Amino acid sequence: MSGIKPRRFDLIVIGAGAAGLSAVYGAASLGLKVALIERGAMGGDCLNTGCVPSKSLLSIAHKARQSGQIPPWETIKAGFTRAIAEIAPNDSIARYTSLGATVITGEARFTGPDQIMVNGEYLTARRFVVATGSSPRIPAIMGVADLPFLTSDTIWQMGRLPDHLLILGGGPIGLEMADAFSGLGVAVTVIEARMMGAREDADLFAPVRAALEAAGVRLMDQTEIELARPWREGVELLTKAGQIIQGSHLLVAIGRAADFAALDLPRAGVLTSQAGIVTDQGLRSISNKRVYAAGDIADPKGIGPRHFTHVAGYHGGIVIRRALFRLPAKIDYAALPRVTYTAPELAQVGMTAAEAVAAGRFGRSLVWPFAENDRAIAEAETAGLVKLVLDPRGRLIGAGIVGPGAGEMIGLYGLAISAKLKLAAIAALILPYPTRSEAGKRAIGAFYAEKLFAPWPRRLVRLLARLP
Repeated sequence: MSGIKPRRFDLIVIGAGAAGLSAVYGAASLGLKVALIERGAMGGDCLNTGCVPSKSLLSIAHKARQSGQIPPWETIKAGFTRAIAEIAPNDSIARYTSLGATVITGEARFTGPDQIMVNGEYLTARRFVVATGSSPRIPAIMGVADLPFLTSDTIWQMGRLPDHLLILGGGPIGLEMADAFSGLGVAVTVIEARMMGAREDADLFAPVRAALEAAGVRLMDQTEIELARPWREGVELLTKAGQIIQGSHLLVAIGRAADFAALDLPRAGVLTSQAGIVTDQGLRSISNKRVYAAGDIADPKGIGPRHFTHVAGYHGGIVIRRALFRLPAKIDYAALPRVTYTAPELAQVGMTAAEAVAAGRFGRSLVWPFAENDRAIAEAETAGLVKLVLDPRGRLIGAGIVGPGAGEMIGLYGLAISAKLKLAAIAALILPYPTRSEAGKRAIGAFYAEKLFAPWPRRLVRLLARLP
């Protein structure tokens, strides 16, 4: 390195996904000298291979199921490609360059605690944000690596619709893809080593499972695969129980793993775990105070990673407050929402009832089915419910919704948990009629009705009625 003077920045961000872009936007807007390093496509996996194309695909599939008309695969590809192209300018090199950031296309690796190399050039900074995201986890099943399998990153490049899609993994990605491709006329089998929906509330997951099975999706729980091998029409899986499962295509969807192998983090003295960069609850590396981690690659000590795009964006904000403003910001997942975008959608924020029981915080649950909601009845879509979880003092600590538009409705309960609103504040809301959003209010109303119509209020009202 003798004689080579590195370029200096206030902040270097590695990775142009949701977390990295949030951090760059904040720092550049504050007038700092910022470098953004990205080895692939701007926008990360969410824009290019994740949230955006998958939600476009689901929309196309749901419309196809309703109309009975399945478009050609090329038309479907044009649909999600259009969605990516329309959103891409928001995440583009041109946009971030216009904000004053230096955007470099290339692969970064650390050469020391405060220095990286990109494209043969040395860069140094006072602070670093590592936001390189994650990649699909590949199972250690004999034969899988020798097959032309698909992942959530590569399925978009298929040349045709599968005849029979085998999906390894019954989590949100696997179930969303099962819903989408079954709606496009594809035979689908989902194979899960444990129980599908194990982390979800059983009452909320039941309608999702029923809808998938009604759509013809074969769901195989507690099925462990021992061997994968080529078959004349595609791929063949052999279970540990000796069962043979055959399909034309195999999608591996067993989760994602933090992507940091190329960064040479030991050279920077950055401690890692299998889940990512070990940080404190303010997302600062516990072993190198110059380095922060955000998004899928962050493994906050005592909490663990959360692989959601909205969490990545949230992390970007925490890094700005902590690294630049030196404020004592730290992550708080008490009101963290998540949505599985099947039909019906399943949305959850805060604790499930089972999680509350395990934490010793469960008081009771309030439930209102959409079968008793006028909008759902009017549209003949009554499957689903709203379930609110209260602690022993009657405070809202969790909410779950399963039904059409569940993801759009869950935000109210996230706000209520975050702001520590009393149930009475939600009960007092004037909500438009008829909407599904009334279901939660009705559940709370039923809770208060137990108190309002108890013997002593009835006696009080009778007494007051006698007054002149």
